[in-house]
Amino acid sequence: MLYRKFGKTNEMVSVLGFGCMRLPIIGSDPTSIDEDKAISMVRHAIDAGVNYVDTAYPYHGTGFTHGGASEPFVGKALKDGYREKVKLATKLPSWLIKTRADMDKYLNEQLERLQTDSIDFYLVHSLNAGVWPVLKEAGISEFLNQALKDGRIKYAGFSYHDEKELFKEIVDYYDWSFCQIQYNYLDEGYQAGKEGLEYAAKRDLGIVIMEPLRGGNIVNLPQEAKAVIDRADIKRTPAEWGLRWVWNHPEVSVVLSGMTTMDQVTENIKVAQEAQANSLTAKELGIIDEVKTIFTERIKVNCTACAYCMPCPAGINIPGCFATYNDHWVFDATPAAKQRYGIVSKVSAPASQCVECGKCESHCPQGIAIREELKHVKQLFE
Repeated sequence: MLYRKFGKTNEMVSVLGFGCMRLPIIGSDPTSIDEDKAISMVRHAIDAGVNYVDTAYPYHGTGFTHGGASEPFVGKALKDGYREKVKLATKLPSWLIKTRADMDKYLNEQLERLQTDSIDFYLVHSLNAGVWPVLKEAGISEFLNQALKDGRIKYAGFSYHDEKELFKEIVDYYDWSFCQIQYNYLDEGYQAGKEGLEYAAKRDLGIVIMEPLRGGNIVNLPQEAKAVIDRADIKRTPAEWGLRWVWNHPEVSVVLSGMTTMDQVTENIKVAQEAQANSLTAKELGIIDEVKTIFTERIKVNCTACAYCMPCPAGINIPGCFATYNDHWVFDATPAAKQRYGIVSKVSAPASQCVECGKCESHCPQGIAIREELKHVKQLFE
């Protein structure tokens, strides 16, 4: 396993981090984690050198107002000596914070759920223009200072989903140790993007990357794009190309992968062992640029399947709708996309059942006009 310096903390973190938001589940209930499989995956990764494990209050839950199953699971997975082998990261649910007391309430609850006395890397979750003013008014700086002082957390950071100008403001507001942003070869100009990456790196923040494969979109290449990488002299899977592109940036400390199967764990570990910064040649970067062009010309909805929009009050599987809609356009309008939509709309409500309440849009990190896009899904498939 390769390791990189984590900004001003001087901690060394594995280039691959285990994101615990897409663990294997039993059936279709996101709260029903298949613990035997998931514990084997997490411990296999740690045994292979992964020392950064990431979770959050709502992961593997049914909404954003209550704690999900991920944190308690991670507490179990890190028993038997594994807690001492890793840096543990979790996140304050920023959208639930109204007062200074709320911050202590959730942190203390998370410590119990994770069965630990201290969280190594504590992030203020999903900062954006809506929650940031509330957090400042409620005393986020005072809270973080106190939590650092009393040892409940070791380092303070934040994750981010909004425009780059606000990102810079937040970076400069507090003496953060690290930050977490979305970054992949399709998102260089999106949200914080490359400009934000470089801005944070110049201030010596450790940088964590989420959505390196854009919710799997970068793995499922259209035929035209697959032909490009198949012609390359060096043979790599689409996932490896995507991960290597992110790791090629020396500013990046750790890349999170939300792994669902043991095969994904073993593949990612193998790729991570060769993930040196600045190791891709100009020819290899040119191949990725070709693939990027093909993708950006075809993708219609900028959805990463993070499921922050769920649950939908009308029962619509919003990420499922957008995944099939994008598949139609990206994969040459094959009948498979419509067939998959038929399955999605039978298991849950079809896009036409949208009541336009807007609840989904208030949680969407990508800022998607979900109500309008669901109309396009309806028009295409129904």
